[in-house]
Amino acid sequence: MKRDTEQQIQVLIVDDHPLFRSGLEKALSLETDIEVVGFCENGEEVLGKVDALSPDVILLDVNLPRMNGLQVARMLKNSQVDVAIIILTAHHDEEQVLHALKSGAAAYCAKDVHPDTLVKYIRYVARGRFVVNENTVLDARQFEDWMTQRIEELSANTYFTDAEGHFIPLSQREMEILEYVTKGLINKEIAHKLGISQQTVKNHMTSILKKLNVNDRTQAAVMALRRGWVRLNGDSEQQS
Repeated sequence: MKRDTEQQIQVLIVDDHPLFRSGLEKALSLETDIEVVGFCENGEEVLGKVDALSPDVILLDVNLPRMNGLQVARMLKNSQVDVAIIILTAHHDEEQVLHALKSGAAAYCAKDVHPDTLVKYIRYVARGRFVVNENTVLDARQFEDWMTQRIEELSANTYFTDAEGHFIPLSQREMEILEYVTKGLINKEIAHKLGISQQTVKNHMTSILKKLNVNDRTQAAVMALRRGWVRLNGDSEQQS
């Protein structure tokens, strides 16, 4: 995405906390070149709002009801919607950043980011740039080179590479199964919920454990909860 510097940047905020949404809107309202055009409270609302509002930038929380932010980013990327995504999250580490950027985000920052920094990010990504850390802004070609290098550097440890070192995020179905695992469901119960066979669930669980580089379901559940990919008590739970 590349925009004329004179055009106003239209922003969609996706977060289920009203106070946080309000704070973001208030901070962005101080900028004459940025307009908040809408809000979403959960991941499932996003695609419809994007179609209706055609935002230039989405501020997207990771920990959302129904569908997490990384799933939403991947969905938008796969649909080839012309929108730039900035992932916001309370959990921040290098591997999570890499996962978010690979999922389709153009930038990634902690939720306690300074408003001035966030505004800079919005302007960068609206003009087709990628922010890989606070001091590094890349164009599309540079970004692809950076991703390749980072994946190679982390391939020995990252939980999203296969035996050949290829970066593999969790699939939509694996995310769904992982959410049920965090709620304590066994394979038979998960199979019933999703309308698939127990063997299929077992196969997905094997893939999940391998991708996350953990030994068992409990470790996988702890990682998913800690990173905000799923919610322990479903839609009613509030993010910390």
